[in-house]
Amino acid sequence: MTAQKTIVIGAGIIGCSIACALAAGGSDVVVLDAGRVAGDSSGRSFGWINASFHANEHHYHLRCEGIAAWRRLEAERGALPISWGGAVCWEEQGAALAAQRDRLRGLGYEVSHLQAEALQHRLPGISGLPDEALVFPQEGVAETSAVTQALARDAATFGARFLTGVKALEICEVGGRVTGVRTQQGVIPADRVTLAAGVGSHPLLSPLDVALPMLPRPGLLLTTVPIPKVLDTVLVTPEGEIRQLADGRIMMPTSVGHQADTTEEITQTPDKIANSALDRIRHYFPQHDLSLEEVTLAWRPVPGDGLPVVGPTGLEGLYVSVMHSGITLAAVMAEMVSAELQTGVIPDLLGPYRPSRFQ
Repeated sequence: MTAQKTIVIGAGIIGCSIACALAAGGSDVVVLDAGRVAGDSSGRSFGWINASFHANEHHYHLRCEGIAAWRRLEAERGALPISWGGAVCWEEQGAALAAQRDRLRGLGYEVSHLQAEALQHRLPGISGLPDEALVFPQEGVAETSAVTQALARDAATFGARFLTGVKALEICEVGGRVTGVRTQQGVIPADRVTLAAGVGSHPLLSPLDVALPMLPRPGLLLTTVPIPKVLDTVLVTPEGEIRQLADGRIMMPTSVGHQADTTEEITQTPDKIANSALDRIRHYFPQHDLSLEEVTLAWRPVPGDGLPVVGPTGLEGLYVSVMHSGITLAAVMAEMVSAELQTGVIPDLLGPYRPSRFQ
């Protein structure tokens, strides 16, 4: 029996994860991207894998399963460029911190509550620490570009082909069924199309009368010049989220609480915003000169209600998978989307996230 040909549009972390799972399951997979693998949002991400941030209880369970799915994937294929150093959080203090602790523990999340002495022991290279903080030990950070590229290589070993620098101009259909994807170089035929193009998904769906409202969510991410190693975890502070890369650079989104940031437009130059963000966190690193190396602008793929959009669109053969944060959810999406496409069985966790809610 000939395998169904699937075109995955988008070579970010969601597209590459799904392509890998489909190809491993025997599907004939082609991945299209106008740029390169991890060339857009997936290569410009803070990379935090977590469930301490969530929109509601169902979303919390989805994100927990996202963490577990990364662990399953690493157990199966070997380690990825992911560090499981947890996160230390003191965005809130006093009663608000205790409420956050109790809320997460009530959901079943693993949380430790450290007082000042234990906190200083946990973060010996950091100054200006608060009186208390929460620790989320199961969280991690991905080197997002490297992880995405590793998944693309895995997909290729299973037979997936990558066409990068090839822009999808139109999803073709005849009689209410997908027939392929039109590019500048011609039409590539397919039995089904999985759209994982992030912010580029809406322009491809709109001509097909498939609604996918997207929120404008620009994000700036700064990195400093390298400093000696002082951090092995994510810091979630009132001034912003902070981590240190393997090469010594400090990385930080310029907005405070960037996962829930609702800024629609950046009205200052990125260098000014980045330098202001650096000024906010210098007191944590008084022995080191934090100097800006790079600031990067990316548009986060946030659907209109802030929740993932995953499932069939009503046009036969067309499936969509668009969300923020793809870094936390990529591995579990690969499991669930490939299962649905290859068996027709709808995973229970996907119930609230179907595209039909916008129709």
